[in-house]
Amino acid sequence: MMKNLRWLQSFKQYNRNIQLLFMVNILTQIGLGIFMIVYNFYIRELGYSETVNGSMIAMASLAAAIVLIPAGILSDKLGRRRMMIYGVLFTGIFMLFRSIFELQSLLLISSFISGIAMAFIQVTGVPWLAEISTKSERVKLFSYHFAVMMGANVVGNLLGGTLTDSFLHLFGLSPVWSVRLTLLIGSIIFFIGIFPLLKTTETPRKVEKASFSLKGLFTSMPKGQLKLIIMFAAAQVLIGFGSGLVIPYLNLYFADRFDTSNSSIGLVLSLGQAVTAVAMIIGPALVRRVGDIRAVVILQLLSLPFMMITAFTHSFWLAALGFLFRQALMNAANPIISSMMMEKVDDRLKGFANSISQMVFSLGWASMGPVSMTIVLMYGEYWGYAIVFSITAVLYLTSSTYFYLAFRGKSTASYQKARLKTS
Repeated sequence: MMKNLRWLQSFKQYNRNIQLLFMVNILTQIGLGIFMIVYNFYIRELGYSETVNGSMIAMASLAAAIVLIPAGILSDKLGRRRMMIYGVLFTGIFMLFRSIFELQSLLLISSFISGIAMAFIQVTGVPWLAEISTKSERVKLFSYHFAVMMGANVVGNLLGGTLTDSFLHLFGLSPVWSVRLTLLIGSIIFFIGIFPLLKTTETPRKVEKASFSLKGLFTSMPKGQLKLIIMFAAAQVLIGFGSGLVIPYLNLYFADRFDTSNSSIGLVLSLGQAVTAVAMIIGPALVRRVGDIRAVVILQLLSLPFMMITAFTHSFWLAALGFLFRQALMNAANPIISSMMMEKVDDRLKGFANSISQMVFSLGWASMGPVSMTIVLMYGEYWGYAIVFSITAVLYLTSSTYFYLAFRGKSTASYQKARLKTS
């Protein structure tokens, strides 16, 4: 309790931009949590096959992958605030369209455009926080940022499943309209996130806006920065491929293998976000004990046995337990990696580096979505999901091994200082 009070006191000391960005994060993530927990069911209720679900994920992810690098450069040049406003505005609008459209071509187009808009948000959040925070507070700030994101998703996931079942069973609406109304509510909550964002102010830039362009990539980039960005991207692309096989379809996994209700699925997935939020807060403590590189590798490797439990169990409760631990451990490493990258990369390149990382991750989702659903259709709801989970485990293991070999001995200065203070 005292630690929570101390954190609340320290949070009040953050500048107004940080506080407003947390409000934006809460609203948009609640909206996304509601939307994403039931959108796959919406496609299914419209009568489309599972491969269409894969195509929807692929279109949004492909759009993000295409746009992320230009968006990152624009973010570095034009400012974070303007890019994020555009992102929230157009993502909210096209979430509404995706909730209403039924024609497959319109659904695919709206998914693609919403993927472009989401890219504007993806490339601005982390660099903006890095710019308006000090090195000493950045580790905790990033951990809390991701934890709040997960916590808001908890609320969204719970609301998504509960609202859909309520519309269906209590109000007697059709399955399509039960899901559609839930999607519309999620879209509106997401859109409300633009109002605290409009109250933010652009912080003075530390570098000239035109300090970087793709044309001068190999000549103007500081020595060693391109190699560093590629090293981070190589680890992320493996994680993206693995994640793209299973994460977008976890709701379908629980529904198909265990025939569970929307509310139960929403509860399980929301608990996954909740335990992830706790794990992200604990992450900095692990870093102080073993260092940032080892912390990332330990967290990721510990998640693998739980993934295999989820892959092969016939028990809903064991599957839920395996999912919860995998979700918490694997995702707890994300803020540590983000903090490492933001500290090592030159200020002029933070937006570009973040966009590269997001781009390769999105490529994984774009390419693996149709593959995942095709495997499930070919091998059935037990062996199909068992195969895709197993492939994901191999990819995660490969990524963790690479990350350790590539970055060992390169712990960031802030983590080294933090470790000295506790030794």
